[in-house]
Amino acid sequence: MIVGPDFDKLARILVSEREDGCLDRKVVGGFDRFLAAWLREARAAAGPALQRGTVDLVASSLQGYGAKTIEERISSVEETLESLQTVRQGQKDEAEGAKPVAPAPARPRKAQPSPLDPKAPVGALKGVGSVQARRLERLGVRAVEDLLYLFPRRYDDFGQLRTISQLNYGEEVTIIGVIQEALNQKTRSGLQLTRVTIADGTARVEAVWFNQPYLLRQMQRGRRIALSGRVDQYLGRLTLQAPQWEPFKAEQVHTGRLVPIYPLTEGLSARRVRTLVKSAVESAAPHVVDPLPGSLLESHGLLDLPTALQQIHFPDDEDSLARARYRLAFSELLLVQLGVLRQRLAWQQRPGRPMTVRGASLEAFLQTLPFALTPAQRRVLGEITDDLQRSRPMSRLLQGDVGSGKTVVALAAMLVTVWNGMQAVIMAPTEILAEQHHRTVTELLRGIAERAPEREDAVTGLSGAGPIRVGLLTGRLAQAEKEEQHRQIATGQAGIVVGTHALIQEGVHFHDLGLAVVDEQHRFGVAQRAALRQKGHNPHVLVMSATPIPRTLALTLYGDLDLSTIDELPPDRQEIITKWLSRLERERAYVFVRGQVEQGRQTFIICPLIEESEKIEAKAAVSEYKRLRDQVFPDLRLALLHGRMSSADKEGVMKAFQRGEHDILVSTPVVEVGIDVPNATVMLVEGADRFGLAQLHQFRGRVGRGEHQSYCLLLAESPSFEAEKRLQVIEKSQDGFVLAEEDLRIRGPGEFFGTRQSGLPDLKLAGLGDVQVLERARQVAVEIFEEDSALSQPEHRLLADRVREFWGSQTDLS
Repeated sequence: MIVGPDFDKLARILVSEREDGCLDRKVVGGFDRFLAAWLREARAAAGPALQRGTVDLVASSLQGYGAKTIEERISSVEETLESLQTVRQGQKDEAEGAKPVAPAPARPRKAQPSPLDPKAPVGALKGVGSVQARRLERLGVRAVEDLLYLFPRRYDDFGQLRTISQLNYGEEVTIIGVIQEALNQKTRSGLQLTRVTIADGTARVEAVWFNQPYLLRQMQRGRRIALSGRVDQYLGRLTLQAPQWEPFKAEQVHTGRLVPIYPLTEGLSARRVRTLVKSAVESAAPHVVDPLPGSLLESHGLLDLPTALQQIHFPDDEDSLARARYRLAFSELLLVQLGVLRQRLAWQQRPGRPMTVRGASLEAFLQTLPFALTPAQRRVLGEITDDLQRSRPMSRLLQGDVGSGKTVVALAAMLVTVWNGMQAVIMAPTEILAEQHHRTVTELLRGIAERAPEREDAVTGLSGAGPIRVGLLTGRLAQAEKEEQHRQIATGQAGIVVGTHALIQEGVHFHDLGLAVVDEQHRFGVAQRAALRQKGHNPHVLVMSATPIPRTLALTLYGDLDLSTIDELPPDRQEIITKWLSRLERERAYVFVRGQVEQGRQTFIICPLIEESEKIEAKAAVSEYKRLRDQVFPDLRLALLHGRMSSADKEGVMKAFQRGEHDILVSTPVVEVGIDVPNATVMLVEGADRFGLAQLHQFRGRVGRGEHQSYCLLLAESPSFEAEKRLQVIEKSQDGFVLAEEDLRIRGPGEFFGTRQSGLPDLKLAGLGDVQVLERARQVAVEIFEEDSALSQPEHRLLADRVREFWGSQTDLS
């Protein structure tokens, strides 16, 4: 029978503590009191080396438990339980006569390879056990290479080395000195202080840490350490309060430099992540293969990849950091550009079917519209019809501001298609938008037939084919209706088809699809666009976006598409009066809303985006809805819309609002782009300083769609200087493209898009606002592509592999 420390008792307490969330309430008197008693007994009873080593590990990991943070407690408990599992196995082996193993803090692993393969699992790094590997996986780190690409969120500048005699209040500094004295104190309020006096030959200074008494074990007198932090004051003396520290060595990691700050997860401290990244950089970064040819690096003055990875994590100085960031951002954007150029080439190499544009019929259609096309609309229609006449399939992005008239241009292209004996389809992201498009197209064709019955050729198919039938296919149709729509699509009776994602389901077969139009392109992924293309034999494709995007960014996001822009609004488009209001003017805004409702109008109220969490957004919206309903507008009809509602419920609320059943719609930013509610004349945006100009402009575009004067009221609680500039700009400008450019200029790199564009691979470092890097990367990508479009030359093969890896299954690169 084995005797020794009662590890089972300790393990039971630790498991119980872990299940309670490490709140230090499972042991009467606190865990520290229990641990002290257990250690006394354990040290007296410890026999073999395995037991003694484990007791020492327990003491090192768990002492000072009550002063640790919850995250530190969880980490200590997990690591101790893993160690106890090892000692239990050793005791079992000893009982069975096996040779006992040496003490180990975690389960045994294979020796660390040297040099370390970047593709090796992260567990190959020294000190990473199964528990830490699981925590790292929450940060997206599975392989050592993933640590190399876990880029810092920011840096603390602790590079200002000072002697103690040079310290000034308020500075961020690093000092190097020798510990003269160290002690723990308890204040009357129960706060634990660790006071350490450091001297460097010029003077002395005191450093203080709060509720970390276990630090005292590491603060031995005579030890040389480096400390970094802010110089503070206590009772007239300069101090360093809770500074970063580490033993002094030739190269510092946590002090004395630009110190990287990484994303964290529960159970992994900033120091631990930094130490692991440092280990990965030293052992694996030198062995990363650079996919860019040496000639390209030299001609463009770029760092090689191993150096860039080392400098992005532990830069020598600001200039080295800037060069590393530029190189890595350039690489990412180059991969984006090469991918979209390849997609563009792959599509253009497919055979298309040129159409005949019947100029007289097209002009007849345009002349019978109840409005005249703007010069911009005619220009882009010409670009589209030129494409339709070519023998390669069209692949074009049509972008235009809210209300610029994209739909009628698309309808003209669809008519050209039908006149050539083929079908056209338009896919919208939601049922309500699909029904709106169906209604618009049907009414335009009906109106033309009524106004110009002598020009029947403008609204019919080929001679004798009769009026064009416009089909509608959505997921909520009854089964019998769906089957009838499927039949009309398959037989070609439906010349123009409008629908949602239901269009790309397996049971949908087109008779002869010639043109596919995708509305609100950013709402669909590459795969969905490709699925719609597959419904025909290389049909022409036109995608539309009402989100204004500066040209350079459009070439990145949609570089596989030709670009057409409607850059002017119809002359009769009313200006929406926009006013920025302070929090003191909220009541005034409510009075105005009530006045509009009394005149029979309707209002949108948008709740601010608190953070990227639909759950939190929904809670905020529900709370605001209840406040407005019960306290501000108890006599009016209010409805609520947020992202946690089901699609059916959202559709129901929007349709009821369209029908005029609600006076006010309280919504999170989920309210759909392009929704047409002609009777809505007020857009009230709460927390307007939280939104970018492009999004505020999209909100504003949801009113002003009828005959009545419309208004956009922007309420801002306490806007920053930058937010004030945005609000001033949108008060003065109605041009979405001007606003997009201004938004990019004001908010700078990396903030222009709040979420990743659908269909674009994740960018770990580059921001879509890094315009100069983006333009240079596109220029280089075009040069490479013109020389070697297949990336088959020896110097491009590594680059081809990286493009495939970056884009995954989305590229057609072979």
